[in-house]
Amino acid sequence: MMDISQATITRYIDRHWDEIVQDIANVVAIPSVENIPHARPHAPFGPEVAQALEQGLEIACRLGLSTHNCEEYLGYADLLANAPRPSASESPAASDVVAFTSNTTDDVSDAVPISNNTKKQIAVFGHLDVVPAGPGWDFEPYALTKKEGYLCGRGVVDDKSPAILSLWAAHFFMEHPLERAHDLRVMLGTNEETHMNDAKYYNKHYPAPDFLFTPDSYWPVVIGEKGTYNGEISFDLQPQGRIVSFEGGTVRNAVASRAQAVIRARLDETPEVDGITPSDLGDGTIRLEAQGVGGHASLPQGTKSAIGMLGKYLYDHELYSPAEKTWFELQHRLYASWDGSLLGVDATDDVFSPLTIVSGVIGVRDGQLVQTIDARWPKSTNPDRISEQLTKVCQEHGARFCETHRGVCMYQDPQQEEIQALLSSFTQWSPEKLAPITLGGGTYAKHFPYAVAFGPEYEHEDGRPAWVGSIHGPNEAISEASLQRALAIYITALGKLLG
Repeated sequence: MMDISQATITRYIDRHWDEIVQDIANVVAIPSVENIPHARPHAPFGPEVAQALEQGLEIACRLGLSTHNCEEYLGYADLLANAPRPSASESPAASDVVAFTSNTTDDVSDAVPISNNTKKQIAVFGHLDVVPAGPGWDFEPYALTKKEGYLCGRGVVDDKSPAILSLWAAHFFMEHPLERAHDLRVMLGTNEETHMNDAKYYNKHYPAPDFLFTPDSYWPVVIGEKGTYNGEISFDLQPQGRIVSFEGGTVRNAVASRAQAVIRARLDETPEVDGITPSDLGDGTIRLEAQGVGGHASLPQGTKSAIGMLGKYLYDHELYSPAEKTWFELQHRLYASWDGSLLGVDATDDVFSPLTIVSGVIGVRDGQLVQTIDARWPKSTNPDRISEQLTKVCQEHGARFCETHRGVCMYQDPQQEEIQALLSSFTQWSPEKLAPITLGGGTYAKHFPYAVAFGPEYEHEDGRPAWVGSIHGPNEAISEASLQRALAIYITALGKLLG
């Protein structure tokens, strides 16, 4: 375990900060949103995502790390141990070594970490893909903007800046060649925001690290993540109904900030209200546009779904046919309670906060209204129960439900040595003494036997300017001071883990 002085780390960050910001700017400039229609063998998630990975690996190579491109699914940069390995007599007995294993699922690696009683592999796994920019920005989303001490742009929080910081944290140990008993691998992912097929590819082709953290969440350390559950609700468009079209949202794992519907109605039937703007299309139809408050699907508190707003407006003004009324009643059960209580899927326990459920995207497909469902469930429930109940509720309203994905619930014992090392590193750079937390968001940590999420921001942060947005929303931003502190914490933590 290496204890590195704060002065040494601070000097390093000050000396290189302009370079670090430029590296962040270079990756933010790439609109690395999944683009499957334009995928190709050397760009499985689309050309923009492949470009971001190439840029990230170029930065790693420039910093002197040993890089490898894993067939464009992800890349990694290695910094190998430089300390003598202990002799056999100094090694722990086999009975003292814990092999972390897990059940085989789509979300958790069934590989066994590569611990061999001596040298271990420590990994950091960030990602360079992002969600779509969406509307409502005051700045160009794919250009790094500096304002009032903040960096603004899509991915500056989730997760391009933290990924770049991870590379520079590794570089610190090249510039300061302290003895390292263990290997470090910095992994650059490209599919975290959609299906995490990058992590699945890695687990299929490589052994799991002995310990991994992903810089893609909150301080001080996230030791538990709710299970994920996704599905689709479909309802037939009615030939004699009012609804012509209904569209909203951009991705399933974000609360929709905008939605619009075209309905058969007169303008005098559609008064303008707060957040809802009607316009006459001149052919017996009215377009209704809704402006809500977006946010991450795992944190619906404080958001306002534009899809839900539009559904409530149409229901309250009786802008539906008899056959459509039951669909709007289903929408009320979905949007009036983000905890799923009106749907009968609510759950809570002693470790996690209550279940959440949102609909992120709605649109017309093959003559049907189709909307996505994103639920985050605690350990007191399970996907089978959720699926059974949602199927039943949808049938009651003349709709159909189809499950599309289920993911496991993850929890790590906070007393484990590596997690304690992360906590102590955070405490060295923060005035707060915070306890480990659990969240609804799903990160790469779920895909590995022994992994947690670690920074780079606080779950609740006061004093930010009003214009600063959050991840997955417009004006995504983080202060340079927060990023500098994050880098200091990561260097400190790696010193403890690699020593």
